[in-house]
Parts: sequence; C-alpha cells; structure tokens
Amino acid sequence: MVRLAKVIVKPDQLEQYKAMLKEEAEVSVRIEPGVLTLYAVSEKENPTHFTILEIYADTAAYRAHLQTRHFIDYKTGTKNMVKSLELVETVPLIPEMQIKQDSAALRLTK
Repeated sequence: MVRLAKVIVKPDQLEQYKAMLKEEAEVSVRIEPGVLTLYAVSEKENPTHFTILEIYADTAAYRAHLQTRHFIDYKTGTKNMVKSLELVETVPLIPEMQIKQDSAALRLTK
C-alpha cells in the first residue's frame, strides 16, 4: 500500500511539527515491520508544505499503524498545528521494486 500525505502546517508551529513528525516516522519504521517507509520532505519555497511518502507492506499493516501509541500521539499532538491534510491514494508504477537500503539507512533503523 502506497500513499502520499500532503500536509500544510501553521507557520508558527513549524519547528514543533517537524520534531513530532520526525519522531513518529523514525519510531514507526524502526518498530513496525509493516511500515516500510515514511519519507517526509518539505518544499524549499514553502517550508510549511510537506509531502510524506508512506509505504506499508499491506492494508493490514496500515490499519495496525493507525492503532499504535506513537501514531495516536502524533495525530493528537499535531491536530492544532495542521492547516490542511490531503491523503492521496496511489498506484505504484513498479510494485515489485524494493527500496534500496545502504549503511546510512540501516544506522537510522537501529
């Protein structure tokens, strides 16, 4: 399951939002086997605009992710920071393609 989350954050909440997003993404990838990637980027010209690439092993892994304490803490903690949220369902062009892991990525997941 692959989706994009497009988030616009209130400017005065930007640093706090980034810290909470970073924490949630790192914990999710590290401890949830079904969370394959949560890769977040912000736009250079619009730093309050984020796109998060979410890749899950399957829909069951996604549903399990939504029930975790760290996701619930992120969702409730950022509720008043977010101006808008758009979830975009996608169809992978090459579904069998794997995400390459190098030594830097492996260090992050330990």
